[in-house]
Amino acid sequence: MGPRSGEREDKGRTADVLLGPRGAATRARILEASALCVRRWGIRRLSMNDVARQAGVSRRTVYMYFPDRDALVEAVLEAMAAALVQAIAPDVRRRATLAEQVAEAAVRIHALLPAEAELGLGRRPGESVSAAMILVRCPRVVRAWLAFWRPLVEAARDRGEIRADIDVDTAAEWIMRMHVSLVTFPAQTFDAEDPEQVRRYVQAFVPGGFAS
Repeated sequence: MGPRSGEREDKGRTADVLLGPRGAATRARILEASALCVRRWGIRRLSMNDVARQAGVSRRTVYMYFPDRDALVEAVLEAMAAALVQAIAPDVRRRATLAEQVAEAAVRIHALLPAEAELGLGRRPGESVSAAMILVRCPRVVRAWLAFWRPLVEAARDRGEIRADIDVDTAAEWIMRMHVSLVTFPAQTFDAEDPEQVRRYVQAFVPGGFAS
């Protein structure tokens, strides 16, 4: 037996709300509130109740847009990744070589995305490791970074900086994972607060690994 007419109308109205301008604004508000909660308490302590309270909406409204906590976390990380890509792109693309681009991205990411400020890391033991694992397992975040690095790797290959048979997606993923590591794990052999040391550290390894 199919859904009754009234049920179909209710579902239609719900879809209109979620997909319309008001729905987009509400979703954006929930994501902004979620990001604030992540900064305050960390990814592991993000809860639907706290997000609803911060956004000024009901818990039911949060679930209308995000069916579970995992979906919300993924959406928050995706939004942060998109904003970060947009912020670093001009400075990265101005660099002449792939090694310089990867190094510049490391510097810019560290400056724009301090772990404590954006991901709530460093507040509790294991939080940075937990966040890193979530980040690299989030398909939409990975796709966003792959889409950014893929053309830069291809251009470097065409310029002869890296070997001609390199797997572009694998190289782009390695770059993304390296940046996640730099953000989430403290440096031991260089000063992560010194942009020139970061650049030297990254450029010492990127060309050789991609050219051999």
